[in-house]
Amino acid sequence: MASSWTGERVRLRAIEPDDWTAFTRFADDDGRRGSRLELPRSAESYRAWAKEQAVAECDDDRFRLAVETTARGELVGTVGSHRTGRRSGWFELDVTIGADHRRKGYAAEAVVLLLRFMFAEWRYHKCLAAIFAHNEASLALFRRLGFTEEGRLREHVFFAGRHHDLVMMGMLADEFGQRHTLSEP
Repeated sequence: MASSWTGERVRLRAIEPDDWTAFTRFADDDGRRGSRLELPRSAESYRAWAKEQAVAECDDDRFRLAVETTARGELVGTVGSHRTGRRSGWFELDVTIGADHRRKGYAAEAVVLLLRFMFAEWRYHKCLAAIFAHNEASLALFRRLGFTEEGRLREHVFFAGRHHDLVMMGMLADEFGQRHTLSEP
């Protein structure tokens, strides 16, 4: 392993301004983000977003990183911490992998790399992930990683003409340490 940010399959790195084209492709996969239909975005909005991400400061331990393959250096998605409760020691993460790159282990490895950093370096105690109840692939991924279902927000999100449940999954730092190494191998 070359660094704390590199695994066998993926490397986590800062988002660069030129990454906007890959993010445009990911959005074109099916026009959805997190199973929610979104309005079409212009190429310029993707350019602006990537440029903004490239210079963004880590705000209250919230950040987004690019996920690229170690084999080819191809951008395949993002992972990040987007909500934190620093005093209580929790953070919420999300991971998005482009449709052409799913089910190849990229999401799992990206999440483990992020968890290792957040638990070992920034000393967080708990990680949360909010997953749509109908997203069986994501639920299975987080269960395999060692997350536990902590609750279900019934009919919490509205899209595609109806309300959907949101499943809250959680993992504690010591649970992570029992399944994965807290320091880089």
